Amino acid sequence: MLKSILITIAIVAVVAIIYFLVSGARLKKAVITLTQEEFIKGYRKAQLIDLREAKDYEAGHILGARNIPMTMLRQRYKEIRPDLPVYMYDQNSGRSARTALFLKKRGYDQLYMLDGGFSKWTGKIKRKN
Repeated sequence: MLKSILITIAIVAVVAIIYFLVSGARLKKAVITLTQEEFIKGYRKAQLIDLREAKDYEAGHILGARNIPMTMLRQRYKEIRPDLPVYMYDQNSGRSARTALFLKKRGYDQLYMLDGGFSKWTGKIKRKN
């Protein structure tokens, strides 16, 4: 009994490890993670997309960013040009990673995300009044 439980746990652990390795490899192929300094160097020549909800965007966003909340991405992704670099960020980077995989499947190749997201941003921001 104990032996079969240990075998089941080992199988689940191996499957989980394989899943995370495959997911990580897919993500590395889909998006390039940039430090804030690298992000600043390139985002003015790209499409800058804030993936947070409108209320978060209005509370403060990177100057020049366009708000396309991840919750609206399926309806609005065609507003993003596939022939230009896409610089994206969210609050902590999780949504950016999922968005990159979504866009990659639809033919977008130049995808970049801000490491740590807006929560770690120390550059200029704009607030809606």
